[in-house]
Amino acid sequence: MRKSSFFISVAAVMALATPACAASVKAAKGNTKQMAKHMALQREVGLRSITEDAARAHVYFLADDLLEGRRAGERGSRIAKQYIISQMRQLGLKPMLGNSYEQPFEACGVQRLKRGARFFVEADSIAEIKKQVHQTLHLGNVLAVLPGKKADEMVVVGAHLDHEGMYPDLEGDKIYNGADDNASGVSAVLQIMKAFVASGVQPERTVVFAFWDGEELGLLGSRYFTQNYPHMDKVKGYLNFDMVGSGTDSPYLMYFFTASHPKFGEWLKEDVAKYKFGFETDYRSWDNPVGGSDQGSFHLKGVPIVWYHTGGQPHYNFPSDEPQTVNYHKLTDISRASYLTAWRLANEAEY
Repeated sequence: MRKSSFFISVAAVMALATPACAASVKAAKGNTKQMAKHMALQREVGLRSITEDAARAHVYFLADDLLEGRRAGERGSRIAKQYIISQMRQLGLKPMLGNSYEQPFEACGVQRLKRGARFFVEADSIAEIKKQVHQTLHLGNVLAVLPGKKADEMVVVGAHLDHEGMYPDLEGDKIYNGADDNASGVSAVLQIMKAFVASGVQPERTVVFAFWDGEELGLLGSRYFTQNYPHMDKVKGYLNFDMVGSGTDSPYLMYFFTASHPKFGEWLKEDVAKYKFGFETDYRSWDNPVGGSDQGSFHLKGVPIVWYHTGGQPHYNFPSDEPQTVNYHKLTDISRASYLTAWRLANEAEY
């Protein structure tokens, strides 16, 4: 074919194809808009499933005297785990690892007279500790998964389930119930978990709902997970909840986030402006978020974090940290706001 004839033919084909291509592009854009509208509507369905009644139900159960303060490795902690697992089963979520919702692990510490042991979960440390007089705890995280469209990317939403336990030699109230620390955080994660399922939407990224054991003894559960899960490179973000119900009258919320990810702060500011949530936010970008709670375990693995925290309060680490001291209106709004943050982490293309 001669060159001139070739270009004439190509031009003719393009002239015929252009309307069809334009229609195809228009249809694709229309589908994208429809999909975005559908996602927004379904996100709102999930948001409406988060209620103050549910927050109260979770906290009052987990911080009841019958659970004896949920000390790691003891009966009350095991009851709390079964409660959490029952919620996972009811929602139809599957275990993250194998056939069990629990990720069992061992923690060991050198036992010295009149001193509490410092516990370790690292295999090499445990091997050395076992050569001495030592204490062993058999613990376990509770993990469920909501599969996303991308199997190679995930976000983790977590809170520690344990507290300080019971001390028979105390005068008066002998149980450290841990309503704010951290039944409130467990409640928030349970409600976010329910909201994702209620939305009916498969997220872009897989979402893991995690309840850590042994946090009060040195972040043991989150340390074990982050040091032993073989695909930490797939974890694109971690949301942590530790004490999110303090202050019966105070609207104060500290919002910690990894400084290199300013979008985390922008997201919450947008949602607070839109929904008029009942808390006042102290935004704290953090270059090295290692202290205070389980977010540190993830930061050390290079995972960007968000940590919701309502600050210190008079009942912190006292037996008086009981369900009636929790600000349930604020806890519910924090759970709603953090669900929206988790939704963005699971679905935004970039951050």
